[in-house]
Parts: sequence; C-alpha cells; structure tokens
Amino acid sequence: MAAPHDGPWLDDAAGRLVRPYTVSNGRTRPTSQLDLLSLVMATGSTPLGYLGPEHSTALGLCEAPTSVAEIAAQLKLPAAVAKVILSDLLDCGVLTQKAPDFYHNPTDRSLLEAVLDGLRRQL
Repeated sequence: MAAPHDGPWLDDAAGRLVRPYTVSNGRTRPTSQLDLLSLVMATGSTPLGYLGPEHSTALGLCEAPTSVAEIAAQLKLPAAVAKVILSDLLDCGVLTQKAPDFYHNPTDRSLLEAVLDGLRRQL
C-alpha cells in the first residue's frame, strides 16, 4: 500500500478510503440554504464540541470569503457533502454566509453574457 499523499483519508493506490457520505454521517441535506456560489467566511469564534477533520479543514479554508464550490473542490468532496459540512459550521456559529449578488437581480445581463462567454470558450 502506498503512503497517503493527502492525509489519512486518501491513498495513492486506493483513492479515497472513506466514502464521501460517511463524512456527513449519511446526511445529504444541509440545514442552511447554500448555493454553490454562496460565500462563506470564518467568524473567528471557537467551535464548541468536536469537529471532524473535514470540518476543521473547511473552516481553515474560510479565512477569507470563499465560495461553496471552491471549498468542495479543495476538500475533494461532492458539493452536497461540502454543503452539509459547511451547514454544520454555520449552525455552530463559526461561519457566516452571503448569498451571491445575482439573487437580487437574476436577469443581470452582464452575468448572463459572462456565462455565455464561458460556455463558448469550452466548446
């Protein structure tokens, strides 16, 4: 067996040693409304109680405003699992969240043009 390269939860040969939904105790729905573009940031409060390794890592990634999608990518977890972890952190008061600005103006032309430009570059 190869030496772990990304902590005890990943192995070079085997990949992820713990199933993603084990990290969230099988929960698939967060208690907070989070969008992939929602920004989360640490409040500086000390969490009460035990945090799992993913919770601690996620909290460390939130020193500056960071999107839910970026946290999921950094944790190498599905977005649904990352949302549950972040929701746990929101519930215990160590994170704050801000919804994406386009929620206030969902038909913002510049946003739609940026998405269209991005899609064109991918094709």
